Amino acid sequence: MRTLKVGFWTDLIGAIAMKLDIYPQTIWQNLSHQLQLFIHRKDLSKLLPLYDCKWNPHLFGQRYQLHFAPLRTKKLKILEIGIGGVEVGVSGGYADDPYSGGESLRMWKNYFPNSMIYGIDIIDKTALESDRIKIFQGSQDDEVFLKKVVEQTGKLDIIIDDGSHHNDHVIKTFKVLFPELNDGGIYIIEDTHTSYIPSYENWWKFSDDNQPPEWSQYGGSLDLYDPKTMMNFFKRLVDCLSHQEFFNPGYLPNYFDKHIVGIHFYRNQIFIYKGNNTEPGNVMDNNTLKPEFLEEIGIDAIDKLGLSFPIIDDPTK
Repeated sequence: MRTLKVGFWTDLIGAIAMKLDIYPQTIWQNLSHQLQLFIHRKDLSKLLPLYDCKWNPHLFGQRYQLHFAPLRTKKLKILEIGIGGVEVGVSGGYADDPYSGGESLRMWKNYFPNSMIYGIDIIDKTALESDRIKIFQGSQDDEVFLKKVVEQTGKLDIIIDDGSHHNDHVIKTFKVLFPELNDGGIYIIEDTHTSYIPSYENWWKFSDDNQPPEWSQYGGSLDLYDPKTMMNFFKRLVDCLSHQEFFNPGYLPNYFDKHIVGIHFYRNQIFIYKGNNTEPGNVMDNNTLKPEFLEEIGIDAIDKLGLSFPIIDDPTK
């Protein structure tokens, strides 16, 4: 069998480059990049940094690999909110380029070879659709739109919120979409740092622009305990994991109590696992001390304790 020398391929690529009016090194760079994508297709800690789609790519990649590796070859339905892209100059200003972005959708397609990848963006990005990538245009703040998306996709296995990063949007989207996860599914929130960026209404005093900067609209807070921020909302959900142990007679478990089975907090990232969390408590029975524990202190009814029980909020509302 004849073998072709390296010089042959160099000359061939050089000829193609001249024909297409591009630099040969650009072709080599692209080939090298594609090779790296293939080599690291099974390891998100190395694959994610090769795509220009995330802040903190090395940290995010390590965590995604940890949580997603057992699922990689399964047949899943994955939804990512926020497709990304750049603004391009148009007459009178700038507009989002409908042909830019989609890097993370392509990354998920590469990593999950048997899965269907869905994307949502407020800009029409349907030009980026391809085999196993389907895109919907709409706002994550629109409950009707989100439910129409799920009508078309069916129940989902992974949801990744990399959308507006507005605190109220993130919370509302979770309340709408978490019930649309299959058991065993994972819901991820990215870029939670916007919890700490307060809305700033006086931006116009320092700017000639008639549009407020994006960062001034995130709805975060200087108050680390502000319940309106996404971080405090999800910290509240940690208690749902142990709702069976609340000492609160008459308490009615909410949807999150019964279906959140794990929450992992990282810098700028949260993973919430869905499953069945209805097992009985260890000390409580229907949020009341079990009889054997009452007997230990010599009483037969909790009203004899003289306790006043607080009203527990419902985070699904």
